[in-house]
Amino acid sequence: MILAALNDYYQRLLDEEDSGIASPGYSQEKIGYAIMLDGDGIVVDVIDLRDTSGKKPVPRLVSVPQPPKRASNISPCFLWDKTSYVLGVSATSKRSEQELAAFKALHREALTGNDDPGLRALLAFLDEWTPDRFREDPHFVRHGDDMLDANIVFRFDGERVFLHDRPAAREAWSRQQGRGVDGVRGMCLVTGEQSLVARLHPAIKGVSGAQSSGASIVSFNLDAFTSYGKSQGENAPVSEQAAFAYTTALNHLLRRDAGNRQRIQIGDASVVFWAQAPDKGAADEAEDLLAAAFDPKADDDRVTQRLHDALELVRQKRPLRDLGGHLDDDTRIFVLGLAPNASRLSIRFWETDTLAHFAKRLADHYDDLELKPRPWRRVPSPQALALVTAPIYDGKPKAEDVPPLLAGEFARAVLTGSRYPQSVLATIVMRFRADGVVSPLRVALCKGVLARAARLDREQGRNTDKGEVPVSLDLNCKDAGYLLGRLFSSLENVQRAALGRQINATIRDRYYGAASATPASIFPVLLRNAQNHLSKLRKEKAGLAVTLEKEIGQIVDALPPTLPRSLPIEEQGRFAIGYYHQTQARFASNDAQDATEIESEGETA
Repeated sequence: MILAALNDYYQRLLDEEDSGIASPGYSQEKIGYAIMLDGDGIVVDVIDLRDTSGKKPVPRLVSVPQPPKRASNISPCFLWDKTSYVLGVSATSKRSEQELAAFKALHREALTGNDDPGLRALLAFLDEWTPDRFREDPHFVRHGDDMLDANIVFRFDGERVFLHDRPAAREAWSRQQGRGVDGVRGMCLVTGEQSLVARLHPAIKGVSGAQSSGASIVSFNLDAFTSYGKSQGENAPVSEQAAFAYTTALNHLLRRDAGNRQRIQIGDASVVFWAQAPDKGAADEAEDLLAAAFDPKADDDRVTQRLHDALELVRQKRPLRDLGGHLDDDTRIFVLGLAPNASRLSIRFWETDTLAHFAKRLADHYDDLELKPRPWRRVPSPQALALVTAPIYDGKPKAEDVPPLLAGEFARAVLTGSRYPQSVLATIVMRFRADGVVSPLRVALCKGVLARAARLDREQGRNTDKGEVPVSLDLNCKDAGYLLGRLFSSLENVQRAALGRQINATIRDRYYGAASATPASIFPVLLRNAQNHLSKLRKEKAGLAVTLEKEIGQIVDALPPTLPRSLPIEEQGRFAIGYYHQTQARFASNDAQDATEIESEGETA
């Protein structure tokens, strides 16, 4: 299913003139320089092809003859390669001499007798070239060591096309591809046609954490992986054409450039998505919507607003086509998550459905996360939500610290509308207790896990004694965890009011973990300390003391007579939500300020 969908996507890209997708037998590779040759094979110029508009020069993507699959073997590319093969010089390779010899031998065998002047010029260049000329020829000297290990192509003097794009070069490459083929034929599992079976599949590049030389989804490189005497690709027969198509399409989706909106990173999973529709405009607009939902760097207000409008239509149970444009509810969406696994790739998740179903799941996801007052300008992306599950060091979490399996399962839950992994809630609660950072995104994630579980329980007819998870401060909620979170926030506010802004550590810094896990052992101590703080306030700000004491009394009266000895994970999540709601409610209006603000302004309640 995955390979067939990628094969179909390749055919769609091939029909689009501006897609930049490589033709069969070719590959988009990063090229740094072009060597210009005259008719006698003499170097007349060395052209820097890199994009120098940014802080660091970036190689240019060029369609070149598809490279061989290298491991530790010496195997040159046709009409292009890195400098160790083309020029016999390198900053890293210790076998440049052998690689240059292999490059020369390949082209002498493939091009000898060819009448094309450009190909004859290349042969003349290779016949005369020696590595020591790299430090002597002024055309190379002016680029210096920047050229080392860069990929090199050739150009014939007086022409704008590269040497490998000349008709004679394409014919030579076509003949070269037909050499050395085993000729094993079989039914392709992707297309269902009888064709030549690919022994090895081209490498897939761009998956974060995988080998820089590329990795494979389909691979049989050990005897233990074979069956019935079949070797390598014969175990899962995929035609040469289909293997090229699916890997080329996937490499296109995984490319790292600023214009690629179809690739995102969630934890250790590199996620790509695409759309399929009879109308190109419908596919493009569907991909724009998904990019706006999944890309944390998306700053196109027009696209963001269109996503908002689309989700509102979903909530109103209206078709997306009512938005106008090319949006079509029946557009097919494909989402693939890949993770590194040595020389192979693991499929973290694979989801496909209509745009209408994906939009409904996204709307449910955002509704589950909803908090009021809303603490974000645009809804948080899956990457941002996954990031809050990481520990905070030096004030900032790091993507590499996100639990990998958790990130993948969370993304799957968003895409399928299923329950969020229970480990998400456990991880967030652990982070609360470890670093005391009760951030809006963390609270939203806690609320989302609990709200979705309650909603799905109701939809599935399961009995549950838990009510709705509040979106904003709920003064009528009797849940013990929620009430204790509110109480903890009020006690912290009393402490701040009594001691002022210069306090070194609040009760949240010292007692949050214990208060949320074992309230019966901590809250009596906190309540006694609060009386000391209130006594101080009665002498200095009697009105404020009365207001705060009344707030605490109302919460305590709603609690059960005996405080729980411990709170389960779900209740600890509700504790965080109650704490957040009570704290945020102080900023809801001008006459409901935080105690510290009231003190600083010299006002009394």
